[in-house]
Amino acid sequence: MGQSPLSERLADAQALVYGPLLSWARQSPLHTDVLGHSAHPALTDVTLGCWLGASILDAAGGSGSRRGATTLVGVGLLASVPTALAGAGDWAGMVGTERRIGAVHALGTDAATLLLLGSLVARARGRHGSGARLAAAGNAVMAGAGLLGGHLALSRGTADRTSG
Repeated sequence: MGQSPLSERLADAQALVYGPLLSWARQSPLHTDVLGHSAHPALTDVTLGCWLGASILDAAGGSGSRRGATTLVGVGLLASVPTALAGAGDWAGMVGTERRIGAVHALGTDAATLLLLGSLVARARGRHGSGARLAAAGNAVMAGAGLLGGHLALSRGTADRTSG
């Protein structure tokens, strides 16, 4: 994937579509070296924790936990905005293999976020079973995307390269 021409085209398309947002994210307080590292990995804990918590409630909590699961999906979606912006700011400074892996990571997180948004809509319409299935699918997609993000941050050291 790090050498894939397809992932390079994906990265180019994302840079084109999100160009102005990437420029803003790169200069925003969400992309900073004040902490000595990227804020994005830490912010993911809130988003992913909410979404995983919702799926646990769906699986083990019964009908009494529907409201809590719905709240967690919604809070996770709200938390995903600064999380994505921090990640976009980091990605905007990447080149080469890291840029390509980051593009695939972003595509996966976007897909997972859309599944979780679908989950929230289904739950709001009283279709809790569909909402639970969409959340589970979103968490599965996010697990794959998260592995790529973890690889970038931990194996390739991108979380330590925030300035520039």
